[in-house]
Amino acid sequence: MFKRELETELKGLAKDYPIVTVIGPRQSGKTTIVQHAFPEKKYANLEFPDIRAMAIKDPRGFLEQFSEGAILDEIQRAPELLSYIQPIVDEKNKKGMFILTGSHQIELQEAISQSLAGRTALLTLLPLNLAELISSGFDLTVDEWILKGGYPRIYKDRLDPTKAYRNYFQTYVERDLRQLIQVKDLMQFERFVQILAGRIGQIVNMEEIGGEVGISSHTVKQWISIMEASFIVFRLPPYFENFGKRVIKSPKLYFNDVGLAAYLLGIQNEIQLRRDPLRGNLFENAIILELKKYRLNRGLDPFLFYYRDVQKNEIDVIYKKGHDLIPIEIKSSKTYHSEFIEKLRYFQSISKERAPQGFLIYAGEAEQRIKNIHVLNFKHATQSIY
Repeated sequence: MFKRELETELKGLAKDYPIVTVIGPRQSGKTTIVQHAFPEKKYANLEFPDIRAMAIKDPRGFLEQFSEGAILDEIQRAPELLSYIQPIVDEKNKKGMFILTGSHQIELQEAISQSLAGRTALLTLLPLNLAELISSGFDLTVDEWILKGGYPRIYKDRLDPTKAYRNYFQTYVERDLRQLIQVKDLMQFERFVQILAGRIGQIVNMEEIGGEVGISSHTVKQWISIMEASFIVFRLPPYFENFGKRVIKSPKLYFNDVGLAAYLLGIQNEIQLRRDPLRGNLFENAIILELKKYRLNRGLDPFLFYYRDVQKNEIDVIYKKGHDLIPIEIKSSKTYHSEFIEKLRYFQSISKERAPQGFLIYAGEAEQRIKNIHVLNFKHATQSIY
């Protein structure tokens, strides 16, 4: 149903590497994309207890049935297999032999670095981006887009987003993260996740969050790291170069799906969303995700940062393009106002020739160029910036 941008990169890397590993959050479409890209390959899902038990108890016997390679889904459930896959691909010397998927970065990356270094390409698949939705016939308003997020099943089965995200949170987030974190007080953990949603686009303050939840700042750091490794949240790093100014060096926090964040904030419909004080933060989160997905879908590092100095001069996103720094401001308003580009002008003044152009992304329809600043509708952001 959905043509995923990552598929081109996936097929290309399978011609260069014996193994390609696709990581990403649960239900982002990893299984669908790898099966669509490689329909001839045998398939095994290690989520199934009987298949996993067979793989763990007798890895050699398990892999013998895949003499020509296979798709192995949720490989982090049996990371021991990677040590047995290594000599197989070395002996066969065949490109694109195994296609692996996984949902937990920590478990996978440790196992990959030990067993498959130099043998696998690593790709990240996040939920659907706007281009993928539009090409599949879903031309959404800003508020529809924020409420529904990007998980394919919500669109495929036309699910109510509030109910879908409630089930997603209970089924995957609580189950997976409770296993990793070993949470004893579920209500405390739920409170923690909701507090993170209320801090979208803000600088992470471990002590403050810990005080609200009733846990130590060390525990907050650990929980955020695990949520990041499970693709629930991500941190946007600051750009350190100070241009003669003292700069903030703590990251900002965002969610890898804006629909999940809206659910965690208790937003259930467009009326509530339009009235919510965090609507602008959610829109900012959604746009930063678009910029991030565009790069990841092409097998590239995002190279996205934010800038803020102690005088509170701030730029929402800095895209580092070689030597150039591309400042990007994000506004949820449908009406353009001249003050929207003042921060872009400021950043260009302090970075001089390193910021030859800037971008304002907003919800309005009218697009224009004001000297070297481009004013863009949110649906056209990535094509113009990259």
